[in-house]
Amino acid sequence: MSTDRIRIYKFGGASVKNAGAFRNLAEIVKVHGGKRQLLIVVSAMGKTTNALEVVMDQAYKQQDFEAAFQQIKAYHYEVLQELFPAPGSLLYHRLEKTFMLLHDDLQQLTPTADYDQAYDQVVSYGELLSSTILHHYLLDQELFNTWVDSRKYIQTDGTWREAKVDWLLTERLIKSDLPPILEEQLVVTQGFLGGTGNGLTTTLGREGSDFSAAIFAFCLDAAGMYIWKDVEGLLNADPKYFKDTVCYPEISYQETVEMAYYGASVIHPKTIKPLANKQIPLFVKSFIIPTGKGTKICDCRFDKPAPAYIIKENQCLVSFSVKDFTFISEKNLGTIFNALSEQRIKINLMQNSAISFSVCTDFNEQRLNRLIQALHDTFVIHYNTALTLFTVKNYDTESLNRVLENKEILLEQRTRTTYQFVSR
Repeated sequence: MSTDRIRIYKFGGASVKNAGAFRNLAEIVKVHGGKRQLLIVVSAMGKTTNALEVVMDQAYKQQDFEAAFQQIKAYHYEVLQELFPAPGSLLYHRLEKTFMLLHDDLQQLTPTADYDQAYDQVVSYGELLSSTILHHYLLDQELFNTWVDSRKYIQTDGTWREAKVDWLLTERLIKSDLPPILEEQLVVTQGFLGGTGNGLTTTLGREGSDFSAAIFAFCLDAAGMYIWKDVEGLLNADPKYFKDTVCYPEISYQETVEMAYYGASVIHPKTIKPLANKQIPLFVKSFIIPTGKGTKICDCRFDKPAPAYIIKENQCLVSFSVKDFTFISEKNLGTIFNALSEQRIKINLMQNSAISFSVCTDFNEQRLNRLIQALHDTFVIHYNTALTLFTVKNYDTESLNRVLENKEILLEQRTRTTYQFVSR
């Protein structure tokens, strides 16, 4: 069965943050997506993932989580009641059952549980809730669709919070079931989530819904993937931090991969590879102005693009030095890299001198403490937290002057095309 006309739409949390956002999403689907050959991947509503992280942490520490839990529930029911004023429907029943399961999972948490495994089981409820509401709302708008549990299709290993996809099995499952459904109607599913062979839930990494959409696009040989954002397209900087941003009309897979790697928030780092492997174009569009041109990401060539400014906050700078003041050797570096890998700490920037080696990473207190515990016998370790990593891609003198003013630089690095520094 031909799947060459299938498209993938991904809607993030801002696209479903309230009842008005759901209505806008349905209008985009109706006008631009059509009634078939479209698979919709949706994130948790608004800031629900953050709220679930808080309530999960409280439950794990045996603190009273009831108030935080009720806040999440009230938020969803407020949206539900505005979209469906008449209570007592099947949707209300489904949501109530989902919240009961979430509450049970939270009650059963203890400090002896594997934190990351428990995280995946709890935080995944955000996407289950949002996709259920969206499924019913689209039906109400006569956009007939099938709700699909992505955990049954995106099969992964048990690397909690950053699961690795079993591509062969995932592709076989998706191709066997979904094309016939898409021939007749829409499919609604969840971003961010995967599943293991023994029925446990995994997540694909924070902001992983983009990656989920790319997995479905790859496995369905989609004609295109569309990410609907609250910005006009792929910008050269976050408008929260920079004025006069530039929207790229077209940009290459390679350039986008590098921007995502350095921390550009508009695209998840793993999204591009499966699309590039099958030459599937990615369109970044505005759900505020759906008729806007947006950005097309594809296999293209162009002159040097406008400088890109990327900011990563909540960074930690860790420095290792050998206790006997000898040089940092390849053996020392191997020991450090192995420990970083075991604790699943990603390096955003690294630099070594004769007697020390420094890395800039995302701050995770638990993983940092385990890293220090593993290496404190061999190295003197110093670290700073609450830092910011700045990256300027395709820099020039003017772009560097723009970001360096009044900054206290703790570490910096420059290549032909990229300048990075860590600052307080």
